[in-house]
Amino acid sequence: MTTSTLKPLDGIRVLDLTRIISGPYCTRLLADCGAEVIKIEPIGGEHMRQKEPLVSGESTYFGHLNAGKKSVTIDFRNQDDLQRVRELAPTVDIVVENFRPGVARDLGLDHATFATLQPGIIYCSISGFGQTGPRARHPAYAPILHALSGHDLATARYDNRSGRPPRTGVWYADLVGGLFAFGAIQTALIAKFRNGGGQYIDVSLMDTMINLLVLEVQEAQNPSTFERWLATPVKASDGYVMAVPITRRNFECLAETTGHLEWLEDERFRTQLAREENWPTLMELLEDWTKNRTAAECEQTLMSAGVPCARYQTVAQAMDDEHAVARGLFTTVAIGDTTFRLPNLPFQYSNAAIGIGGAVPRIGEHTQEILGLLGDAPSKKAQGGVAPR
Repeated sequence: MTTSTLKPLDGIRVLDLTRIISGPYCTRLLADCGAEVIKIEPIGGEHMRQKEPLVSGESTYFGHLNAGKKSVTIDFRNQDDLQRVRELAPTVDIVVENFRPGVARDLGLDHATFATLQPGIIYCSISGFGQTGPRARHPAYAPILHALSGHDLATARYDNRSGRPPRTGVWYADLVGGLFAFGAIQTALIAKFRNGGGQYIDVSLMDTMINLLVLEVQEAQNPSTFERWLATPVKASDGYVMAVPITRRNFECLAETTGHLEWLEDERFRTQLAREENWPTLMELLEDWTKNRTAAECEQTLMSAGVPCARYQTVAQAMDDEHAVARGLFTTVAIGDTTFRLPNLPFQYSNAAIGIGGAVPRIGEHTQEILGLLGDAPSKKAQGGVAPR
């Protein structure tokens, strides 16, 4: 039960120089934990504001990544505007950027510049390949990193229906890279509070993807003597279910519940190793049972018997699942003149309030509030000026 209204990062100020997905996701998590996040956008707003889905002309895709922040617009080609941003350095604790390596330096918004103005600053750079190495300046969208890291060929190997690498639409590299950056920043804050001093953090999305491939990295060095078992969907009468009767107790419950006690004496399934080696056969036998029942019935029956099982749901169904509702996973957030739902952080504290802290900011909504304290508002020349990449 939360007894404090304070958020863990209340009082922490973040300068957000990020765009697209990885950086904005990281800084939104910081905002959810209570940090004041100042998002610097080009005049006219970050281009993600135009990405569908749109609600009343506002992008909920952008909103998902930037709710609870403050929006400041500048002309990135105007030196006076850039100087106004640099003058924020003494007032901020953290800077996050995800320009291509070298761009922040060219703008005078790099770590060296900010550290001179604020020696204790924590500065995090997120990029496709990191700040060093032969690929450092290469463009790197998530699908490029999925392909190059080995992720996609590993996935193709698991899908024995085709050797062709899979298409992808979930940008794991960006999202998990943002999570790694979030964690690295928290660690740097702890070090600063305990030992003093700032920190420069170099997050590589390529390194992130390789870190996800735990077993695959080990098998690349020491191949297994047999093909690993693969979690396999089985058909129900109205969809699919996932069942994982991997332990001895799981398997015994499965055999009893499906009325196939003979499986318990089958040499192919007598041990866990044998079940793993013969997993495709076991799943085929199980499908003979599941295909005559609805997915919901399969889940309820098997889970009640102690067999790990779940029906396949759409994202929309998962959002309204009774468990998500019971945990209060979603918050309704304002965007323009309407609202949409966003998932809260996937962790909860017993003695601190966390969660999405406000509406999606309008373009430049906080420019005067943030930069006006330092002088006149930023230049309005060159309307439509774009941020560098």
